[in-house]
Amino acid sequence: MGNPSKLLVDAEGTVRQVIDNLRDAQEGLQKTGEAIKEEPVKLFLLAESLARAEFRGELENILIQEGVHDVHETGTATGKLLKAWSGVKLKLGAGDDSLLEIAEKEEQLAIEAYHQALSKKLPRPIKEVLETQVQRVVASHKFIVKARDILRPA
Repeated sequence: MGNPSKLLVDAEGTVRQVIDNLRDAQEGLQKTGEAIKEEPVKLFLLAESLARAEFRGELENILIQEGVHDVHETGTATGKLLKAWSGVKLKLGAGDDSLLEIAEKEEQLAIEAYHQALSKKLPRPIKEVLETQVQRVVASHKFIVKARDILRPA
C-alpha cells in the first residue's frame, strides 16, 4: 500500500462524509423497515439498508486501495438526531406514513452528501462510484415518498 495521492487526500474528508451519511441511512432504513407493517415497503427498506452497507464498503475499499489506512466511520450528528426521533416515534406507535417520513429525511440527507461530494474535484474512480450510487439513492427516495403518500391517512 502506497501513500494516498494528493487529490485523494483532498477528497478523503468529502468521501468520509458520504460514508458517514450512508451509515446513518443504513441504520435508519433498517430500523424503519423492521417497524413498517406494509410488507412490500418493509422488504424494500431492508433491501435498501443492505445496499447502503454495500455502498459504504465500496467507498471504503477505494480509500484503502488508495492508501488510506484508517477508514473508520462515526455517523453524523443529524443522523443521530433522526435516530433518536425515530426511536420516540416507534415507542409512541407511529404509523407507517410517519416512519416513512424519517426514512425520507435520511435518504434526502444522503442525496445531499452525494451532491456535495460530486461538486468537488475527486479522483475519477470515486466520482464514478458516487454517480452510480446516488442514482439508486434518488430512486429509493422517490419510492419512499410515493409509499408515504399512499400510506398517509386521508
